[in-house]
Amino acid sequence: METFIYFVIGWNLIVFILFGIDKYKAIKDKWRISEKTLILSSFCLGAVGGVLGMIIFSHKTKHLKFKLLLPLAVIVNIAVIYLICSKLF
Repeated sequence: METFIYFVIGWNLIVFILFGIDKYKAIKDKWRISEKTLILSSFCLGAVGGVLGMIIFSHKTKHLKFKLLLPLAVIVNIAVIYLICSKLF
């Protein structure tokens, strides 16, 4: 159980950093991380990191796709984590 929690926290930190890197690259007009990658990584148990990245870096906050899909990802993440924890522990 402890390993799973560390994994989820670590993955959310990585997703948060991805949003920060993409914001930095947007400002510097450099090659960007695709929206598909940001959304998919959020749905793969990284939604909290994605939402925090959106808020703290003020990134993708005007995109309807992100406004709708990231809160949905949080709900899906909660359901998946609940199912995993209830089956394993």
